[in-house]
Amino acid sequence: MSLTLGVLDQSPIREGGTPAEALAETIELAKATERLGYSRYWLAEHHNSRGLASSAPEVLIARVAAETSTMRIGSGGVMLSHYAPLKVAENFRTLETLYPGRIDLGVGRAPGSDGRTAQALTHGPGALGIQHYPHQVADLLRFVSDQMPEGHYFTGIQATPLAPTVPQPWMLGSSLESASMAAEFGVPYSFAHFINEAWAGEAITLYRRIFRPSPWLEEPRVSVGVSVICADTDERAEELAMSRWMWRLRNRQGRAYG
Repeated sequence: MSLTLGVLDQSPIREGGTPAEALAETIELAKATERLGYSRYWLAEHHNSRGLASSAPEVLIARVAAETSTMRIGSGGVMLSHYAPLKVAENFRTLETLYPGRIDLGVGRAPGSDGRTAQALTHGPGALGIQHYPHQVADLLRFVSDQMPEGHYFTGIQATPLAPTVPQPWMLGSSLESASMAAEFGVPYSFAHFINEAWAGEAITLYRRIFRPSPWLEEPRVSVGVSVICADTDERAEELAMSRWMWRLRNRQGRAYG
């Protein structure tokens, strides 16, 4: 079994820093990790955040892919419940056309925001409830692969541009439900250990046990997202880690925006 390393970058804004600096640091980190031999670089999606500059992964993917040459670049992930599957498919087919064989399309169900922000993102008479998420995933995979079945309401609609290759879909999650969905659709599964470390083993075991081979993947494939702090010394790493945990605690308590 081979083990490869990748990065999930939330583009954090340093204390006293600016969003522009955070995005510039994302690009520099991507170039550095490619030089070190990392295989993937994913960009997160968070909205209404004063602490993270990663609200538009599709835009960042294009820039990071242009600044690198060997790593796969993708979303970690697109919060699909906010968007129309066709538009997401078109965004990532465009990226794949620009950077063939290098684009990952990671999707997740979490809002990536607070409740009111999620409502603003999905505002309109056509907004779907979270119960429709599995159908959104199914339609997204059909649009990306150009395999809409006969008799479907969207038969005959294509996600353009069409190219010889397509982005690689990934299912992101931190629950047994997401593991089951990834297995059912036959796509790779990325478990967010940094969100829910308690269910990691159970979710991955379930995914592998009930996995269904598909045109996307013949055998189960798993990645695990863990929180990592890097610094020149252990003391500095512990200081940085403590500040991050305090930031997360205050957000959960509603005492600060981030």
